Amino acid sequence: MKNPKYLEEAFEEIAKEMNDVFVKKHKDYGKGNILDIGELGIAFRVSDKLNRLKNLLAQNKCPDNESIDDSWTDIGVYAIIAIMYRRKWFQKLKLKEKK
Repeated sequence: MKNPKYLEEAFEEIAKEMNDVFVKKHKDYGKGNILDIGELGIAFRVSDKLNRLKNLLAQNKCPDNESIDDSWTDIGVYAIIAIMYRRKWFQKLKLKEKK
């Protein structure tokens, strides 16, 4: 869906993209990078992303590497990971294996 007609459809589209990013990166990183420092580590990662965004937006600068949308997506994914962590889901659950 590239041109949603309704706000909730747009939200669902972005949430699906965020899920895809989460699964892809989780396969690369595993749980260790989150479990090592926990919620505080997630907060630091979000802080790094926000500082990057503030710098790029304040300077009206086009990034050389990941896009501004990528940074916003990462922040959203980290927010969801933080909620899963607080609910003890991140620690206990694993990705569904593809058949």
